[in-house]
Amino acid sequence: MREIGTIFVCWLSVMTGMAQNWAGRLGQFLDESPLLETSEVGVMVYDLTSDSLVFAHQADKLYRPASTEKVITAVTALATLGTDYPFVTQVAYTGEVKDSILKGDVYVIGAFDPVFMEKDLERFSDTLAGKGIRRIEGKLIGDVSLMDSVYWGPGWSWDDTPYSFQPYLSPLMLNRGCVEVTVQPAAKGLQGTVEVSPSSDYYQVENRSVSRTPSAGKLVITRDWLEQGNRIQVAGCISAKRTKTLNLYDSKAFFLETFRYQLANRGIQVDSVGYGECPIGAKELVRCTHPLTDVLKVTLKKSDNLAAEALFYHIGKHGTDKGGSLGNLDGQVAIRKYMKELVGMDPDRYSIADGSGVSLYNYISPHLLLSYLNYAYRHPVIFQPFYDCLPIAGIDGTLANRMKKGKTYRNVRAKTGTVTGVSSLAGYVKAGNGHWLSFVIINQNVLKGRQARLFQDELCEILAN
Repeated sequence: MREIGTIFVCWLSVMTGMAQNWAGRLGQFLDESPLLETSEVGVMVYDLTSDSLVFAHQADKLYRPASTEKVITAVTALATLGTDYPFVTQVAYTGEVKDSILKGDVYVIGAFDPVFMEKDLERFSDTLAGKGIRRIEGKLIGDVSLMDSVYWGPGWSWDDTPYSFQPYLSPLMLNRGCVEVTVQPAAKGLQGTVEVSPSSDYYQVENRSVSRTPSAGKLVITRDWLEQGNRIQVAGCISAKRTKTLNLYDSKAFFLETFRYQLANRGIQVDSVGYGECPIGAKELVRCTHPLTDVLKVTLKKSDNLAAEALFYHIGKHGTDKGGSLGNLDGQVAIRKYMKELVGMDPDRYSIADGSGVSLYNYISPHLLLSYLNYAYRHPVIFQPFYDCLPIAGIDGTLANRMKKGKTYRNVRAKTGTVTGVSSLAGYVKAGNGHWLSFVIINQNVLKGRQARLFQDELCEILAN
């Protein structure tokens, strides 16, 4: 018994020594960093294997998390909705089909599916065509009753449109509410060619590009977003193939009008389009289902804001058990509720305004973020899908071009975060002694994001060694 006690004391001494060594190196690293002469950082590191705190620096101070807030959204979604939770978009109809004419209405019921793409809509169109329908005498109706009409989150920057990372939110989303604009040059002095996908008559193209003529100025691909229009504008010199993703105004209208456009291309005439709730008793025609894991992957790997907001709204639906249209506030209420239940933290100490981290009103601490990482690790049914979807250092996602050598390569799995003045990183790394560590780094007031990313990469290298 005495021998066992001696072994335990020795083991405890080694563990304490390692923690002190880590803490000493991390403290020295922060003290010597020129980045912190003009900015702040909050850091927290936890040894998951020995269940002990390794290092904390300003870990309870409030910071804007940027996209590392998606960790909170993702872990909460996995814990409350589960990996098989379905995102279902349905097509149903009323009335009867007679002599190739549907004397009734066709409803598209939106469920805020952020991974619903053109191929899914084509399957809907093909299904209607396969039923022998050649005319819809009623309306093509979009049921967007799942959420209210506020299409941006509180604290979102108005001038982030028309960028693809800020689409207009809607229960009916096609291709993330965005189009891909590809411009290719022709012979010198001639107009370049412009292709837009998905194909639709919902938008217009204004092509003023000039091939291989530098005097035409820098190539600009945008749309008339200040007028909330959907006129895609291409101007300037095009010397090589260029592709840009733009959001479109009014995602639900883009979905419906493109559906009508596809039906017309299949010989199906639609009298008009509109919006309304699908009545009870309507007959389902076809549905598209994507599991939560599909949404989780783009949320974390690609840091997709739309996917994170979709999770946020569905958490709100589950957590508030509310009938009728959901709003952003329902997501906030649910996140606060689950924060207490899952990780035992006081929601009154923090401000969580959205699910993606885009909002200027988000304020959390490294300690709070770490508590979600640790909760996930301690629950294998949550941890495995969560860990699998995190970007891998030097390999994929938003970490594909970072930490491509050293002990961090293929080792660090973490969520990145970037908005003006903020750079953050939160995730896991396996240390040289075989221990699993969770960590959170939030750099604040940093004007050059590259400096913060290098700081984070070096800190992770210390942990990996």
